[in-house]
Amino acid sequence: MDDRGSREARWIGGVEPPSEMLTQSMTSIYERECREQPARLAQLLRAYEKDKSITAEMDRLRQMSLSPGPVLWIGMGASYCSSLTGSACLQSWGRSSFAVDASEWLHYSRPVWEETAVSVLLTTSGESAELVQLCQQSTGKAMALVCNNEKSACWSSTQIRLPVLAGPEYGNATKTYTNATAASIVLASHMLGRAWQENAERAMVAYCAVLDSVFRLRGELEQFCRGAANIEIIGRGPAHGAAMMGALCIREMTGNRAAPHSGGGFRHGPLLDVNESHVAIVLALGRAAELGVDLALDCHRRGGKVILVGTEERAPSERWLPVRISSVPEPWEGITSVVVPQALTLAIAEKFGAKLLPRFEYGIMKE
Repeated sequence: MDDRGSREARWIGGVEPPSEMLTQSMTSIYERECREQPARLAQLLRAYEKDKSITAEMDRLRQMSLSPGPVLWIGMGASYCSSLTGSACLQSWGRSSFAVDASEWLHYSRPVWEETAVSVLLTTSGESAELVQLCQQSTGKAMALVCNNEKSACWSSTQIRLPVLAGPEYGNATKTYTNATAASIVLASHMLGRAWQENAERAMVAYCAVLDSVFRLRGELEQFCRGAANIEIIGRGPAHGAAMMGALCIREMTGNRAAPHSGGGFRHGPLLDVNESHVAIVLALGRAAELGVDLALDCHRRGGKVILVGTEERAPSERWLPVRISSVPEPWEGITSVVVPQALTLAIAEKFGAKLLPRFEYGIMKE
């Protein structure tokens, strides 16, 4: 290990990595963490159902959510992507709820902090400067934390604390996104007294199958996208969060240009400049799946290449690559759909190398 003098090591996830991990390539670490996702997801679902310390925290959060005002989900980066699914769940089930970027909320929204029923802060590290400030400045306010680091500043500053249970993560957010998104679905369900276990079990079975089948296709995905000037990832509802996470994954790990869009946002703007240099990955899932298929066809008509992710069998053709994934109950497509850009990311890294270096310690957290 490096000589750190008197400085205390701030290990990722609060856990010192095994020595053999320090010699692995980023590509190997990334694949390992991707393939850990089903086991980590199963662990979280069991804990949120049976661990009495966790269910007690869930009950406290539910009680807070009964107050007037919207339920707020606050995060940045991958955690913000998970927040989108939490807010989409509550909105679609009739409860006012919004997802906000932590930095924007911290600096521009202080006058309305008291108008929310409860805020759910999501953070992988628990050390991001903005999240730490929110925790420290919100003492006495209705707040819950969903975090993957139980030794973090956020964890020690918050009363209601729920673990992500993804284990240390040294590459781009994969298993932390999956588990935080699943936790958001479970918490949203619990707030409204909705049973979630049966749907979660169905999603768990489907997720394992999707990960295996899509990762076997990763070479084909990479070849289809090779040479693209832009990769646009498009989704609606829970799949919008997956689109954002997928684009972030591709950019951070490979350096390739990728941008996320909501279906409506892409329809009314970026669609106009689609041409042969573009690849659109359209996550046509959930209640708005047909809108996604229609958008994919329009991208194809304009000369773009399209990867259409859906639950139906479709024939491939020139510039058209369908990827079928198992159907899951809404809103669990928020975790199954992200597997496609994850697999593409791995294939690009295998072919050209990963641009992101492994991170074993938290660095300086700047705003």
